[in-house]
Formats: sequence, structure tokens, C-alpha cells
Amino acid sequence: MADKNKPQDGKPQPEKRGGWLSRFAPGVRKIVTRRDTPDNLWVKDPDSGEMLFRADLETSLWVTPSGRHMRIGAKDRLRFTFDEGRYEQLPTPEVPEDPLKFSDGKPYRERLAAARKGTGARDAMAIGVGEIGGVPAVALVQDFKFMGGSLGMAAGEAFIAAARAAIERDCPLVCFTAAGGARMQEGALSLMQMARTTLAIQELKDAVLPYVVVLTDPTTGGVTASYAMLGDVHLAEPGALIGFAGPRVIETTIREKLPPGFQRAEYLQEKGMVDRVVPRGELPKVLADILSILMGGRRKAA
Repeated sequence: MADKNKPQDGKPQPEKRGGWLSRFAPGVRKIVTRRDTPDNLWVKDPDSGEMLFRADLETSLWVTPSGRHMRIGAKDRLRFTFDEGRYEQLPTPEVPEDPLKFSDGKPYRERLAAARKGTGARDAMAIGVGEIGGVPAVALVQDFKFMGGSLGMAAGEAFIAAARAAIERDCPLVCFTAAGGARMQEGALSLMQMARTTLAIQELKDAVLPYVVVLTDPTTGGVTASYAMLGDVHLAEPGALIGFAGPRVIETTIREKLPPGFQRAEYLQEKGMVDRVVPRGELPKVLADILSILMGGRRKAA
């Protein structure tokens, strides 16, 4: 009777070898197997090129040893701003998606889906309600990670919802801006949000409620031309790029070299466009002082 394990051609099969580790029990093998280092354990400093431990960066509120205020998402921003990191997140209104059936080589719906998958957010704006230094407030955060924080219908509706939430609660509105401008995939519908958000700010003024803006890196385009520059008080994070057109566009247009630090927060403070440049770690305290003063006197918006 033929051996079932013997090849039919009669030639011996080469012995299968898995290395010396294969002779050990599976449990032992798992212990000595090399584990890969997580990809996000280290973050590169954009200024010095130094590799920074992610946990240390999180502890320092994402401010590098060189002083660079790195961009942060909406959840971190709200957590850093409100007392003890506690806040209630309000839903943002839903809007029609891709009303123009726009494609710039890639359908707008696909770009939206990719941005939502990457950020876990519905759109660029997030609204939180809580206390800042004991002062009840509504905070609106623009997330640059979501399609460059671009201003579209969803962002416009979120701004209006935040303003009306502040009016309903009789408390101030704080807006953290970060955007590359209007969302081109929505065309004129995007540009209309500049006027609509301006009207929402007027509602705050009519209710004698403060509107404070914190300009973060970068704040440009139609956002700068509308609600980012209509606050009662304008704060900015160190080094933030703030302007309408970018520096390269301006240099190309006027054919002149711009001065050092042009359109950065510190330069704009010198020119009176920004009231104060505030490090991220000091922002909650500064905001609390400003909101307390404005709400205490019920001072009418400028």
C-alpha cells in the first residue's frame, strides 16, 4: 500500500524550514516578535526639523520648543478653551451637498467624503458651549484640516447657528478662525456666506452681546474679508498668517519685496489690525478677562 505522505514521483520533498523560532511554542514566538513603532509617535518640528515626542507636544498644547504654534483640530481647541475641558457640543445645521454638481478633476462629493473620513467631522465648523473662566460662552472653531477650513454653506449655517445660540443663552460668542478662504466648489453660494455671517454678527450687536475673534494660522481670503475682522476684540496666536491674498500673490502683483514678517500676527499688531498677540497657553485666561469685562458692563459692540 502506497504511503500517502510520499510523493507519487518517488522523489523526496525538501524539508520545510521556518527558522529556529518556529520550533518554539506560538505564545513564546509572539513575545519575541518585533513590534513596529507607531507612525504618529514622533512629530517633526517644521522650524528646526527636530523630531518631537508626540506626548510632549500634546502636553505643551501643540506649541513646539521653538515657539511655533502648530495647527490643531476643533476638539482640541474646544477642550483647551473651556474650563477643565468640559463643554457641550452643539449640532451644526445640515445643508444641500454639491448643489452645483461641481468637479475640478475630482467630484466635490468625493472630496467631502475624504475630508469627513480624515477628520471625523461633518464640515469645517464645530460649536461648543461651556464656561471660560467662569463666564458662560459659545465658541465656534474653524478646522483647517477640513478642506483648508474653507467657507461654504455648511460653515455659514454653523456660524449663524452659533450666533443665535449665544443670543438664546444671553452670552458672548468667541470665534477661532482658520481658513484658506471661500470654498470654490460652491461658487457664488460660498461667497454669499460672507454677507450672511455679517448679518449674524449684527444680530449679536443688536442683542448687546460681545463677539471676540481669535485669529489662528492661517486666516485668509473671504474669511478675513468678513467675520474674522468684525469682532469687538481681535486676538491672534503668535506667528499666525493673517491676510486676504497670500504674500507671494502680493509680491507678484506689486513686483516688490514685502517687509519681514508681513501678514504675520506680530506685524499686524504693530499696524493696529490685531489688538493683542496671545500665546496659546494664556488664551483661556485672556479670553476670560475680556469676556468678564464686556459682559459685566454690557458694553455695546463697536
